[in-house]
Amino acid sequence: MANTPQSKKRARQNQTRFAVNKARRSRIRTYLRKVEEAIASGDKDAAANALRAAQPELMRGVTKGVLHKNTVSRKLSRLSARVKALA
Repeated sequence: MANTPQSKKRARQNQTRFAVNKARRSRIRTYLRKVEEAIASGDKDAAANALRAAQPELMRGVTKGVLHKNTVSRKLSRLSARVKALA
């Protein structure tokens, strides 16, 4: 348990940051799920639009420190290849 005033404050800040990051991660997963569903349905236009909407959200996750830059790069690359492969 936190004893000093500084450690109590850090514990409060960590709780707040955890909640913010959790919401941000959940939002990113929702965008990714929409892209996956569009790909699964086989609708190339819907998949392309969903991917276009997901890209800024993923990049925001990088700038906010929720995800690593290379992770997002890899995900975007794989998703865009799958969208491109739709006939």
